[in-house]
Parts: sequence; C-alpha cells; structure tokens
Amino acid sequence: MQLLFNLFIVFFSTFLFSTQNISAQSLDFNAGKEIFSQNCTACHEGGQNVVVSEKNLSKNALEDNDMYSIDAIINQVTNGKGIMPAFGARLSDDDIQNVAQYVLNQAETSSW
Repeated sequence: MQLLFNLFIVFFSTFLFSTQNISAQSLDFNAGKEIFSQNCTACHEGGQNVVVSEKNLSKNALEDNDMYSIDAIINQVTNGKGIMPAFGARLSDDDIQNVAQYVLNQAETSSW
C-alpha cells in the first residue's frame, strides 16, 4: 500500500510540475511574440528579411546561416551583425530569450 501511495505522489508531482512548465512556455511565447512585434517587424515582418532576403527567419535559412539554435539567435539579437543592430542594450536578457524562443518556434513549425 505504501508503494502505491509513493507512486501516486511521484506521478502527481510530475504532472503538476509539467503543467506549470507548459504554462510558463506559453507566457514566454506570448512575450516573445510581443517583443518581436515591437522591435523586429520593421525588417522581419512575417519571418522575412527586407534587407537581405535569403537571410530570412525560415528554418532552412536559419540552418543555412548557422542560426538554428537559441544560443545563435540570442547572440545575434544581443550583439547584432552587419546591418542588423544590437538589441542587448535595449532589451532585457529575458526579453531576448523570449524573442529567440519565439523565432525558433515559428521557424520549426513554419508558422510565419
């Protein structure tokens, strides 16, 4: 009986923590979407790139340009590169993390 109770506690705890994580991811996605809308759409509306069209935000383009990871996107947004300005001084680390997750999610799901 004690074993059954312990298993119940483990499964319940796992479920409880996993649903909290899903909720946090949803908030991060929404925050990332908002940050992207406010700061990135002038050049990247709909995942495009109005300056250098082949460097858009599609999965293939991100892969081709070694940008298909959270770390690569965070670095690009923080420090800028070429004509893209750095946003590290304008956005918080959390904001940059959220927008990077949003961009990667949109690319992974072809949701642009």
